[in-house]
Amino acid sequence: MRQLTALDTQFLNVESATTAAHVAGLAILDPADGSVTRDNLAALLLERLHLSPALSLRLAEVPLGLDRPYWAPDPDFDIDNHLFETTLPAPGGDRQLADVVAGIHAQRLDRAHPLWEMHLINGLAGGLAAVYTKVHHAAIDGVSGAETLATLLDLSPERRPVPRQEAARDDAQDDAPGLVGMLAGAAVRTATHPLHALRSAVRAAGDLDAIPLASAVPGSRLIAKAARFVARDGKHRPELPDLGAPRTPFNGPISGRRHLSFGSVPLKDVKDVAKANDMSVNDVVMALCTSALRSWLKERDALPDAPLIVAVPVAVRTGGAQEVVGNQISAMIAPMPTNVADPDQRLQAVGATMSRAKRRFALAPPAWLNEICSLLPAPVTSLATPAIFRLASVTFPPINLIISNVPGPQFPLYLCGGRVLSYYPLSVLTDMSGGLNITCFSYDGMLDFGIVACPERMDDVWGLLDHLRTALTELSEGLARDEFRPSREQVARRTSAASRSSAAGKSSASAGKSSAAAGKRSRGRQPQPSRRGLARQPSA
Repeated sequence: MRQLTALDTQFLNVESATTAAHVAGLAILDPADGSVTRDNLAALLLERLHLSPALSLRLAEVPLGLDRPYWAPDPDFDIDNHLFETTLPAPGGDRQLADVVAGIHAQRLDRAHPLWEMHLINGLAGGLAAVYTKVHHAAIDGVSGAETLATLLDLSPERRPVPRQEAARDDAQDDAPGLVGMLAGAAVRTATHPLHALRSAVRAAGDLDAIPLASAVPGSRLIAKAARFVARDGKHRPELPDLGAPRTPFNGPISGRRHLSFGSVPLKDVKDVAKANDMSVNDVVMALCTSALRSWLKERDALPDAPLIVAVPVAVRTGGAQEVVGNQISAMIAPMPTNVADPDQRLQAVGATMSRAKRRFALAPPAWLNEICSLLPAPVTSLATPAIFRLASVTFPPINLIISNVPGPQFPLYLCGGRVLSYYPLSVLTDMSGGLNITCFSYDGMLDFGIVACPERMDDVWGLLDHLRTALTELSEGLARDEFRPSREQVARRTSAASRSSAAGKSSASAGKSSAAAGKRSRGRQPQPSRRGLARQPSA
């Protein structure tokens, strides 16, 4: 019996006519031998379904929404409810593929079945194929999503043998409780909710100054310090700058439509920039996004004077939690210095702000996001969430966008014998988080970007992708120019040598002046040989 957490349930509650809360990925395949077919995909899925619990469990709702739902096995599982096939019209270019996938991505999953779908898309230019897979965010996060994908992939074109599923366990152990059990559990949790909510509020209050919107409340820093004092949390937290999100064109109420773009940049170039500036790959990804967003906004005369505010999902999944369905994530909130004009200064500013945000995040409770989602009772949360998100988008958006970077394998993988050439992650848009989401996935020497946008909030999603590539080119060219510049050690040595030479020159000049004066005084007299020699020495 697995009950959804408050955070998992929030991903269900946020869904509305304009919001679909699933995460997805678009794999581009080279089906060299034509083995990537719907039949082969169906056989592969049925063979390995037991390796990923998220693919075989459905929701069991509590009557009237009185409590959080449960995960339960689907007794009527049918692969036809999850696997679909379509063909692109000629010529099958990237933009045609993006339009088709955007239409699928905008559709919500059917909650009567396990919350996932896979779409085989044929007809791509060059004889390629694509596989688009989406799973509800209530069931997986970024890390568990990558693990779920890994269960379907192989290290070579030959399909690896998979151990057969063990004998089924007692269904009563894994199934959701019956009606009476659900209502009894709901009654207990409703009665004890005030105590749990108070505990969650105290836990979250210690980092009130690091939570969007809450940090803008007058006295939030004092409240946070007081809460940490009461909790005897003596860890010194670095102060964060103002986390108020400025207005941008992509913030506000979203529609149900989606546009997307996808593309790749060399991971080596990103690593070179990171190494040269003593930064992480994730820091450089943030710098690329910062520069791209600055350029995009500047083109439209919509660049705010203040930095944008970004939420960066962070996995807090422990080593023994791979089998758990649901989310084990938190979020790191940081400003993006889009207001810094110089590229080098902007890169350094990103490094500094991310370093500060990481230090602050490391001291915060890892489950603060779940604690906030636990403050209201389940029935209230399910009814109020869409309205709260819509209202926040109109009044005070807490963040401008979400940016996520998921690490992946640096070697080729295969699906049904077809080599995976690229894997573009695609994520969620909500009213509160804005009409733009940027996610990237490192795979086989490339950094694959997937950008999802609401067309009513962002008119040119492909243009933003071009700006990302331009930002990396700009940083790489600066790195190449730096190769012809002396290193810091060389500059230090040259400066030291120049200082010594200058000192010696001043000493020589001083000696020359003294000798000239001595010559004037001794004019008309025969100098001593030793003095004559000394007098000539400075001018030699």
